[in-house]
Amino acid sequence: MHNLRAFLLSLLLALSAGGALLAAPAAARAERVTVDIDLSDQQMTVRADGRILYRWPVSTARPGYRTPVGTYHPYRLEREWYSTIYDYAPMPWSIFFLRGYAIHGTTDLAHLGQPASHGCVRLHPDNAKALFDLVRSVGMRESLIVIRP
Repeated sequence: MHNLRAFLLSLLLALSAGGALLAAPAAARAERVTVDIDLSDQQMTVRADGRILYRWPVSTARPGYRTPVGTYHPYRLEREWYSTIYDYAPMPWSIFFLRGYAIHGTTDLAHLGQPASHGCVRLHPDNAKALFDLVRSVGMRESLIVIRP
């Protein structure tokens, strides 16, 4: 069964354009997800079973704030969430990984690819939903978030 899953995932990845997955069901078959966030490049790379699925621009902490560096497992998923610290700012498709820090969608699309947040990792809302669905499908224990300087 594992070989069939690997074959199907490979086939879908081979048919995809630019590493973007064509069909969500293959993502559901993944056994492990790794979300690698590079703070210096302001970029996220998402892997399923070691294969790159997505590369997206992100916004992390602007000067005066910090995005925590380290390795984490998500501990909570929220489709709709509002910041309890920053004027109830919307945080759609939130994946919480450390205290109140989360990966989530943003309306501030103009600043994706550059530091702009209070510490969370911001994504385009469509990408945040895709990541949320992927993490939900494989489970939080099988999802790893790695944040590098």
